[in-house]
Amino acid sequence: MAMSLYERLGGVYPIAVVVDDLIDRVMADPRLNANPLVDEAHHKVPPAGFKYLVTEMVCWASGGPQKYSGRSMADSHKHLNITHAEWLAFMDDVKQTLDKFQVPGVEQKELQAIVESTYGDIVMK
Repeated sequence: MAMSLYERLGGVYPIAVVVDDLIDRVMADPRLNANPLVDEAHHKVPPAGFKYLVTEMVCWASGGPQKYSGRSMADSHKHLNITHAEWLAFMDDVKQTLDKFQVPGVEQKELQAIVESTYGDIVMK
């Protein structure tokens, strides 16, 4: 049987390390924080909790045993007026983090597809 993306990524510990870097990168990204609603949201919750939920979600979405316990992507982003340009900046942050940790190309594409599947719930129409 083929290994799940979760297994190929090494499980929860390596995923948590990557998410830790990504969230630090996203929280400090001036391209994202130029949106005052995003900037405010970035400072409303402790980064550790945000990292926990994103780790949970990535583990769940990649085939791990974790269950995502946070709010839906639509509920947690609809009030932020995120633009397509901000989405592209976020995806650039994702790519920088995956490259930093030398995540192989096949796994990067699978992770990016998972993230891309949330576009409609995150970017304002």
